[in-house]
Order: sequence, then structure tokens, then C-alpha cells
Amino acid sequence: MKLEAIWYGRHWLAWPLVPLAGLYRLVIAGRRWAFRRGWLASARLPVPVILVGNLTVGGTGKTPLVLWLSDFLRRQGWHPGIVLRGYGGSARDWPRRVTAASDPRELGDEAVLLARRSGVPVVAGPDRVAAGRRLLEEGGCDIILGDDGLQHYRLQRDLEILVIDGARGFGNGFCLPAGPLREPISRGRDIKLKVATGGAWPGAEPLTLRPGDLVNLRQPNRTRALTGFRRQRVTAVAGIGNPERFFALLRGAGLHLDERPYPDHQGFTAADAATWPPGPLIMTEKDAVKCEPFAGDEHWFLPVEAVPSAAFERQLSAALKGLKHG
Repeated sequence: MKLEAIWYGRHWLAWPLVPLAGLYRLVIAGRRWAFRRGWLASARLPVPVILVGNLTVGGTGKTPLVLWLSDFLRRQGWHPGIVLRGYGGSARDWPRRVTAASDPRELGDEAVLLARRSGVPVVAGPDRVAAGRRLLEEGGCDIILGDDGLQHYRLQRDLEILVIDGARGFGNGFCLPAGPLREPISRGRDIKLKVATGGAWPGAEPLTLRPGDLVNLRQPNRTRALTGFRRQRVTAVAGIGNPERFFALLRGAGLHLDERPYPDHQGFTAADAATWPPGPLIMTEKDAVKCEPFAGDEHWFLPVEAVPSAAFERQLSAALKGLKHG
């Protein structure tokens, strides 16, 4: 049985794991306390740092929000750069500067996606402090955005933004491995800016993920409206944290799906593509950056755009006024 079914289905199999979850919670609480006391060293960079993250394992819409934030900050006169782990990348030396031409197998799918879409400098590396320093050395940035880094306490931050899955919430409320939580729900009380995707959540502003036109993997200049496949049978591929959200979006557009869910950050190969049936196939943009080398003529990806509420924009603007502009 998949862990998601246990975590979000309130299944009885979670209970034997509760002692381990309690131990995990003690460890992470002790670690955070040690950083606060200065027993574990943290570093402050010479520019403001904004971290976007979640409390649960899996996708909640962080990356689209980071893309929106990078554009918002530039419109406000900032020069942002982005740091992230580079999850799934096979590189041995970190941190690494990421470009639109970087290999996602080496530096991670999300890193390459951000480099292509954001138009700002991107550096990937498990050590966010080192990644941030390299970004400042090479990028000429006066503010840093971190895609998923709430739990990386070595990097001091000026502002945190919590992204919540409004549809699934925090599952059964347990920490790993009994539940999906990387930190207790109470950690959210320390975070002033919160957004929720996929549904309303108390205390969080709504964040809509708006789909664009489909883009052909082999011919990026070739686009098609999502509604162009209405009432057609298409294959839907998703190697993300919550594939059901992607499938639901396609079903909501009137498509009839052959659903192919994969684990998050799936390292797709030509062998995987050989198992996909002929005809139209739609995947996420994150998956597309890995599938371009072996894509077929009818393989498309669906870009999405984060659209926050006006209230969130006002909250963010107020918070930015307290940060030192480079």
C-alpha cells in the first residue's frame, strides 16, 4: 500500500509507526532548538532571504509560487536569485549554477525548470548557504528566493512563506514516517505568510494554479489549447508529489484520461516512453524537461501559473518594506 494512502486515508497502518514518528519529532525539535540557541551554526547572507516551503512531503505548488515571486520582486525593483537543493540531480560537486541548457539528470528537474522560466540566476546545491553565497558571487542579486528550505535552518531567513495543500491538508497529522509531516503542524504558527492551493484553508490566502496552453515537447513553438482535447482519450503522465491534482485538472477540462502516475522526480527514460500508448500524451512541465530527448510528436506539457490573491500581495508588500533593499 502506498504511503500516501496511509498518510491521507487515516489508515490503521499508521499507528504502528507512531512511536517512530514521536522519535522523529523529538529529533527535529531538538535540532531546531539547537540552532536557536546557537549550538548548531547558522549563517546570515548579506542580502534578504525569502524561503518558500511546506510542512508535508510532496508537492503543494511551491515552484509556481517561486516563479511568481521572482517576477513580482523584479517589478518592485529587486534583483532576485533562486536557490534550491537540486533534488534528484546526480552531480557530485555542489553548488552548481543552473541554466536553461543544464541537464536535469545532473542538476534536478525543478532547478532546470526554474532556470528556464524565471529569467533570474539559479544555483542548486544541498547546502543552501553555499548555494546562496555562489549566487551572490555570480548573479549580482540583492535578494534570494529559496524553493523549499523551511527545514534548512543553517540558512537564516528574513521571511518565510508556507504553502499548504488545501485539498489534502496535513493528512493524519503525524510526522514521518506515520504521516506526511516533516515538522509538526504547530510550526506553521511561526509563519505569517500562508497560501493554500487546491482548496481553502483557515488562515491562508488562496493561491490559484492557472493552466496555460499546451506546449509540444518536440516543437516548443507549437501550442494548443487544453480544451482542444476535450472529450478525447489522452494519456496523462505525472511524476510529481501529488499526481492526482494534475489529473483532476485535466479531467476538469473535459479530457478522458489514461492516468500514468509515477513517483516524485521520476527519472524518465526512453524505456518508460516506450510503454506509453500512441496518440496524445500530456505531462507536467517538470516532467517535460526530462522527457524532451525522447519525446514523440504528440507529447505535450501543461505549464501552470500561480495567481495569488490581492490580499496576499498586500501582505507580501508590507513584509518587503521591512527588508533592506540592496
